[in-house]
Amino acid sequence: MSFRTLNAVLALAAVTLLTIACDSDSDTPTTRVLLFVNGDLGDQSFFDSAQRGVLNAEQEMDITAETIEAGYDSSLWEPRLSDALNQNRYDVVVLGTQDMTSRLETLAPVYPNVKFIFFDGAVDPAKCANQCVNVYSMSYKQNEGAYLAGVYAAAMTTQPLPGMNPEPMIGSVGGQENPVILDFMVGYEQGARDTNSQVIVLREFAYSWHDPAKGKALAKDQYRQGADLIFQIAGGAGQGVFAAAAEEGKYAIGVDSDQAMMLLATDPTLAQRILTSMVKDIDQSVVRALALHQAGQLPYGQAETLGLAEGGVSLARNPIYDQATPEEVKQRVAMAEQKIIAGEIKVDTAIK
Repeated sequence: MSFRTLNAVLALAAVTLLTIACDSDSDTPTTRVLLFVNGDLGDQSFFDSAQRGVLNAEQEMDITAETIEAGYDSSLWEPRLSDALNQNRYDVVVLGTQDMTSRLETLAPVYPNVKFIFFDGAVDPAKCANQCVNVYSMSYKQNEGAYLAGVYAAAMTTQPLPGMNPEPMIGSVGGQENPVILDFMVGYEQGARDTNSQVIVLREFAYSWHDPAKGKALAKDQYRQGADLIFQIAGGAGQGVFAAAAEEGKYAIGVDSDQAMMLLATDPTLAQRILTSMVKDIDQSVVRALALHQAGQLPYGQAETLGLAEGGVSLARNPIYDQATPEEVKQRVAMAEQKIIAGEIKVDTAIK
């Protein structure tokens, strides 16, 4: 189901809940939701997008929500989630990332009365004692959105913006070398090379989601090699890429959220260095999933994959993009998007 039908889903959820309330002697119980973050909020990207989705759902639906930030010590994720589940306070737990997959496959059968909405990954029912019938998984075709970012970067590296290098060169900085981040990178690199076969694409990993200094150092090295734009796919570490872009007079592409718009009010100078972002619409997908849960229509035990056609990923078009981007580049991006949706372009993937 496309996010373009989100309003209809929310309306259906409201009608369903109203009908239940009218047919019952008591009020429909409020759904108690936990957002479990295997990291920290404040990345202005991935986890903040999930939080935004839960908070929006809390405003629009009859739910109460809490958030647990479990930090970046992975040895604590499973015990902290278990502790929260043992309190019997939650009807639905929203959590994500492939790093939590095996942990959820272990815990979901232990808590059959709890529903789990799992984003940016998918559990394997064969590894769950209960076939994961209480888990709904949603993954994203980040390779499709990243392809558009690659088209954009390769087209923009030949434009006469201040600080651009005559030789076409772009870069990327990932947080970890895992299948999801590699999926971003292969899509990005394919889009770039389909646009300009001569473009040089640099690739580095910070091996951290929360070390801006490392992200900044890697980005500075790429900029000094000649990269004009760097696609950051590194969570909080990616904030260092933006800082490096500002210091070096270069440009960046954000990830997961429209990061330029998130920074515009607090740091407009830095925001101007983020020409676009490859948006993974986690917030909207979380709202959609909770609305379907409220309506009794979320397909637990199943997994969905959301790409450009489903509205699950996109390339941010905002005033900074509009002002910095020549019309011919906008048309290139729009054409590539249409061809992917139509199946005329098959985007490479690192997801097996």
